[in-house]
Amino acid sequence: MLQYDDKRNFFRMMLNSPCEIVVSDDESSRSLQAVCKDISATGMSFEVEEQSVELGTRVEVSIESTSTQIPSLSAIAKVVRCDKITDSSCVIGVEISEMN
Repeated sequence: MLQYDDKRNFFRMMLNSPCEIVVSDDESSRSLQAVCKDISATGMSFEVEEQSVELGTRVEVSIESTSTQIPSLSAIAKVVRCDKITDSSCVIGVEISEMN
């Protein structure tokens, strides 16, 4: 039997896929190019060239498919984690609230 050490309710699929994130905060809306690192049924994480994104910020995520058999993904999510990697990049964790 395989051991499952991650204490999550859903399996995470590891990716390394380019995507676009539209960040909508109180001040404005801006588009960021990112790399989706992983995705599960309820969330995903991205590496982005940005110093930080406020927790609770609403984001729209678009991942274009490169296959005719797999549809593109579009989702609305909320930022639940933002971990700095370098002085100019961070990993953003989001909770998916709506899939389109």
